[in-house]
Amino acid sequence: MGVTAELELRVEERTAELQKNNEELRNQVEKRQNAESKVETLSGLLPLCSYCKKIRDDKGYWEQVDVYIHKYSDADISHSICPECAKKHFPEDYEAMYPNKD
Repeated sequence: MGVTAELELRVEERTAELQKNNEELRNQVEKRQNAESKVETLSGLLPLCSYCKKIRDDKGYWEQVDVYIHKYSDADISHSICPECAKKHFPEDYEAMYPNKD
């Protein structure tokens, strides 16, 4: 194989490698752009009732925190109960729910 043919082969191999790398980079950029477009952030001051913990929306309506978060973000809510509330509201079940507390 002559020098020219060898160089042409190397150029073809390198070109194929660069094209593959460019395609991978394009795919990564596209994935990142899609992910960024899905991100929603709650920011600013949220008026929160100090008693019932409802949040007032921009229209003046009061909503439960979980409803508000679900409506204005992509977050999903999973309900649970903290040890303090379990002890206060379910004292008869507290020991079974949290056996190593107290």
